[in-house]
Amino acid sequence: MNKAISILALCVLPTISYAHQSGSGDVDASGFADRHAPIGVMGDHRHDAGEWMVSYRYMDMEMYGHKQGDDSIGRQAVASLPGVRVVPREMRMEMHMFGVMYAPSNRVTLMAMANYVEKDMDLVTYQGMSGTEELGDFSTSSRGWGDSSITALIGLLDSVSQNVHLNLGLNLPTGDIKKTDTALTPMGTIAEIRLPYGMQLGSGTFDLEPGVTYTGYRGALSWGGQYRATIRLGDNSEDYKLGDRHQVSTWASVRTQPWLSASVRLTYSHEGDIRGHDPRIVAPVTAANPDNYGGERVDFAFGFNLAGQHGLFRGHRLAIEYGAPVHQDVNGVQLESDGTVTFGYQYAF
Repeated sequence: MNKAISILALCVLPTISYAHQSGSGDVDASGFADRHAPIGVMGDHRHDAGEWMVSYRYMDMEMYGHKQGDDSIGRQAVASLPGVRVVPREMRMEMHMFGVMYAPSNRVTLMAMANYVEKDMDLVTYQGMSGTEELGDFSTSSRGWGDSSITALIGLLDSVSQNVHLNLGLNLPTGDIKKTDTALTPMGTIAEIRLPYGMQLGSGTFDLEPGVTYTGYRGALSWGGQYRATIRLGDNSEDYKLGDRHQVSTWASVRTQPWLSASVRLTYSHEGDIRGHDPRIVAPVTAANPDNYGGERVDFAFGFNLAGQHGLFRGHRLAIEYGAPVHQDVNGVQLESDGTVTFGYQYAF
């Protein structure tokens, strides 16, 4: 992740010599790099009737240390909590997101996404029923296809300088919620357990995903905002449901060349705790407690878009964004979010 941050920092250099230009006459402004939101924003734009787009995103998220509410706490303090004998050290999630978009009309664009998820967690087991004497380390992992989604983007306003559309999506429970792995118990034995909620691959429920997206343009500047929600529709097969999510993002970008833009983004997100519980998730670890999920977070991110303008490069887009939390207030005790890098490639035709 440090290497990715260094690459992002080096990419800033071209923006120092920013040239005030409104574009060249032989390039359609709709293909400029700044006409796309940062790559971490989903469902940000629509297409002309008959147009297709395929996309691939790679997201790498890391979590390290612990939060109790908005306070950082040490690992031994977590091990001293009632019923806790296993404490996560860190967690990493990698996600490969595959998408396709098609516009049956100028007003409506349809989108489908599928995700392949890889999760790894390193943990420490503490000896016996109490105390802070470490027994040993172990790791768990889960891999497979996560939940999928289908979405309709419906235009409400289209003009030269601004656009507004609705995001009407449905999450499909294609991710496994019964993943297991082996763990080191406080008694020094190895046991196979059902992994905690955060290590499962999906929600197990159909979820509504409503939202609205606004974008504006003026010269070499663009800006936008998006509200998105995930509303859980009932309990899953294991008698629980993840918390509802609400997220608001706002961003601004500057175009230094028709093919290059730099962006900043601020995101607020709120997620409820888990309602109900899976009776097979019983490990003495904080992540097995449904009350230790959800909370609120504010993230700041910066990134770059590169959009091909001519010949074989036209219609191709590469993008990168790095984001990190500037505020976290979690429910209960949870791993602390560190940072997220998102790379993306899109091709419209």
